[in-house]
Amino acid sequence: MNIYQKYKEQSVFSMSGAELLNLLYVEADKRLARAELALEEKMYQEFENSMVRVRDIVHYLNSVLDMSYPISRDLRRIYTYLLYDISRVKSGRERQKEEIGRIRHILSELREGFEEAANRTGENSLGRNQGILG
Repeated sequence: MNIYQKYKEQSVFSMSGAELLNLLYVEADKRLARAELALEEKMYQEFENSMVRVRDIVHYLNSVLDMSYPISRDLRRIYTYLLYDISRVKSGRERQKEEIGRIRHILSELREGFEEAANRTGENSLGRNQGILG
């Protein structure tokens, strides 16, 4: 493992839960933007790769929910819907490309909600311009 890889790994391990959550939402948004651009450019493999990554992120967010909290049921429904919508976009490509913006909007709203909750609870700041580390 090179020094840069170690640095990235150490950065991720030193983040708070709120920062990690933010990182996942930022990465999903970035990948959706790439998917939109790839679709416009008819770069279907890049589109597919980006959508798979978004699906993996949403699937992970869904899988780590702590179901002991009532809000987790609502989040599970939202994530399940997003997974369904992502699969529709992937299979429909250009027929469903307007859905990418809707998925981005939903994820953005969730990110803002978690950011507000983190600020209210005093957890570390989420930072607006954080990029992906991997």
